[in-house]
Amino acid sequence: MKTKLVLLFACIGLYCQAQDDITSQLYETYETYKETSLDKRRIKHHQLQPLLTKYRVDPQFTVKVVGKSIEGRDLSLISIGRGETNVFLWSQMHGDEPTATQAIFDIFNFLDSADFTAEKEEILNNLTLHFLPMLNPDGAERYQRRNMLGVDINRDALRLQSPESLTLKRVRDSLNADFGFNLHDQSTYYNAERTEKPATISYLAPAYNYEKDIDEIRGNAMKVIVFMNNILQQYAPGQVGRYNDDFEPRAFGDNIQKWGTSTILIESGGYPNDVEKQEIRKLNYVSILSAIYTIAKENYKDIPLADYEAIPENDRKLFDLKIENATYELLGKPYILDIGMNRLEVAIEDSSDFWYSSRIIDQGDLSTYYGYETFDATGYTIRPGKVYPEPIKSMSALKAMGTDPVALLKDGYTYLRVEKIPMNMLSSPLPLHIIGKAYEVPELNLEVGINPTFLLEKDGKPRYAVVNGFLIDLNEDAKSTVFKNAMIYR
Repeated sequence: MKTKLVLLFACIGLYCQAQDDITSQLYETYETYKETSLDKRRIKHHQLQPLLTKYRVDPQFTVKVVGKSIEGRDLSLISIGRGETNVFLWSQMHGDEPTATQAIFDIFNFLDSADFTAEKEEILNNLTLHFLPMLNPDGAERYQRRNMLGVDINRDALRLQSPESLTLKRVRDSLNADFGFNLHDQSTYYNAERTEKPATISYLAPAYNYEKDIDEIRGNAMKVIVFMNNILQQYAPGQVGRYNDDFEPRAFGDNIQKWGTSTILIESGGYPNDVEKQEIRKLNYVSILSAIYTIAKENYKDIPLADYEAIPENDRKLFDLKIENATYELLGKPYILDIGMNRLEVAIEDSSDFWYSSRIIDQGDLSTYYGYETFDATGYTIRPGKVYPEPIKSMSALKAMGTDPVALLKDGYTYLRVEKIPMNMLSSPLPLHIIGKAYEVPELNLEVGINPTFLLEKDGKPRYAVVNGFLIDLNEDAKSTVFKNAMIYR
């Protein structure tokens, strides 16, 4: 793939800058470089080791163990390039924020390929790239934010009590990096300010003092962010946010900016129907490589700083499912309610997968909020679901029955009573809750914090069901509905 790349970089604000933009071809050829062994976001430290072994014997790369986690897992720095400008990228200082870690290994595959020869020469002759993926491997093992000390590493830049924090500080100082990419995940419930679009990627050039001054170092970070935003608008239009830049004196991003490295915070948020965040991983890959390329060519320098402030701020007004204008009867009177609900992940024992335990997050007038999925329930009345009257002996007996969940939902049933529920069974694979032989289903009283399960009735018949926060159209085959699990109540 040595063909000359097309000129795609368009006008940003009031200026127009032409350059060899590799963005479109990076996006189109992504699957060629995607690291397929990391296909789920709950990745573990041991999954990275065979990949690092491969790069240890590759003469292009240098792989060094630069520290250890509290539990003794290696922290490795992978470097490539021969340029004078040092670019330092670190990921997963929060153990449950793995999207960019996957993208880093995609970038390694790109750099190790025989493609894009001229463009890679431009990068590697001008830059030396340093990657520290999975800074918090102990947290990643448990898919939790904090490390084993219970510390948020991103708030340990001053005290430096965690070995992971000490490693990050020592590496940054030893490199005296010119640019730094601080790679995170954020809640999928952030949206771009005053829009229904998720903040799929959010950026921040952290402040280095309370006054939020902008010197050349911070200004360069802002310019690269504007460049990356322009890239992402091609693939996720309107889905970029900007973090609040209030100074946090304990945070690594703020301090690394202060220590002289132009620091770019990237937060991977939500994208419709992308539970494993693989499309967002792809956007990380494309935008980070494009940013590296513009740093190598130094053509970010002419970007106006004012364009940074034009990026919409982050907001947090998204639900997984929002029901609008539903009629809810209470004490004999009808009321109109909006209901916002989220599907909350519950990890299985080894944290390699999860199931959902959904909750109502808010109800009332939610007209300033949005949903990944929104249903206008005007003319529909909320009704409680019933328990199927015939107890079932076991799960195998239930399977043998060939139960049609949609037919049961149409008849108003949202619960099946099973006398023997295996103890290792954590959730129901059917869009029906499974309850034990002595469990009493509580009366439906809509309130924040309960599991969202009810029927939406029109003309005296259930037309839709909400089961564990999933909306099921009873006029359609349930297989066409996006659904993961219902609950088990023993």
